[in-house]
Amino acid sequence: MEEFNPYRISNVRALQVLDSRGDPTVEVVVTTEGGGIGRAIAPSGASKGKYEALEIRDGDLKLYRGRSVLRAVNNVNSIISQALRGMDSRNQRLIDRRLIEIDGTQNKSRLGANAIVATSLAVLKAAADTAEVPLFEYIGGVQARVLPIPMLNIINGGVHAGNELSIQEFMIVPVGADKFSEALRIAVEIYKVLRQYIKSRYGASAVNVGDEGGYAPPMKYTEEALEALMKSIEGAGYRAGSDVYLALDAAATQFYNEDKNRYLIDRRELTPDELLDYWVQIVEKYPILSIEDPFYEEDFKHFAELATRLKGKCIIVGDDLTVTNMGRVKAALAHGSIGGLIVKINQVGTFTEAADVVKYAQTNGIRTIVSHRSGDTEDPAIAHIAVGLSTPFIKTGAPARGERTAKYNELLRIEDYLAGEAIYAAKLIKI
Repeated sequence: MEEFNPYRISNVRALQVLDSRGDPTVEVVVTTEGGGIGRAIAPSGASKGKYEALEIRDGDLKLYRGRSVLRAVNNVNSIISQALRGMDSRNQRLIDRRLIEIDGTQNKSRLGANAIVATSLAVLKAAADTAEVPLFEYIGGVQARVLPIPMLNIINGGVHAGNELSIQEFMIVPVGADKFSEALRIAVEIYKVLRQYIKSRYGASAVNVGDEGGYAPPMKYTEEALEALMKSIEGAGYRAGSDVYLALDAAATQFYNEDKNRYLIDRRELTPDELLDYWVQIVEKYPILSIEDPFYEEDFKHFAELATRLKGKCIIVGDDLTVTNMGRVKAALAHGSIGGLIVKINQVGTFTEAADVVKYAQTNGIRTIVSHRSGDTEDPAIAHIAVGLSTPFIKTGAPARGERTAKYNELLRIEDYLAGEAIYAAKLIKI
């Protein structure tokens, strides 16, 4: 008779649920013989790098207008469940490798990245639950106590909004705080002042929010949004460039015309070299901590040139460029293209692959930023992952909409759990 192992996986079950955009997504529940339960939900992005792991959808227009994920759900309930049942949930690396081998494709397109990422994270959670420790502590051990600096997207543009702003995210980064809860309070106060500013300038309807909870006012120009943030920081009683920095997610692939080799921004068409000068001018004028994806996802060269021009002034961050993929990250480092890196578990598909990228980046002096997706869920796992992996930053939207506040609230709970032992990352790193 087989010896009892409380960590042994007894069941893996998936179902179709909804994400923050009302699109179907995959939820996976993993249970262990010791009664541990792990529940995880796959998020989904709007602007996706072409090298991301591929979520699969059914394409049947009669079901959620083609967006249903029943095939991915069935892959979990049949193929994945059979493969993982009986395995030890603590063997995360072995389990993730098993998922990769069963899928057998470069981009997770057989089983679906949505099926794989939900399973991988559910296993991680089940093991933590069986051990009766918080997820962040299970990931990082008893030394895991650094809470990340939030990067809050409070003005939405690009594909996240219905306005004419080319840049996708205009963020505030509250670094001048002693602890995470204080940083979040500062951000909320600025967010509230921004609401009044937008309402008074653009009208009541302008305070509608985009996919990530930021306002989506009828702005047209980058500096229009940046000035709104500067005024709101000052109006809330804080100092831009000291208490609070700005950050941008350009998502430049979304406004790049490959045929013309031009970028459409601020109602102008710019060459890559002109766009590079544009970014330098913006950084010289505003206290911008980082720019994410300033050029399209294949342009390692201009990323590197901008990183050189702005060295010591602004962090150039890869997302579509790197897609949490070790090969792409190594290429970016070889070119000198980035000083920061977005980490999205569903871009690569498994927790282990993402954690390996974080470790590699940190070893090479690259700032890591755990990130949500625009189509996210109430699953707060990335809050624990950021603390467990000691990433100095987290991106999870504005302090609004339940799928965003779920992560911030979980970080508040982690801070409370640590009972005074928590360290705010801004106190440890040079901004």
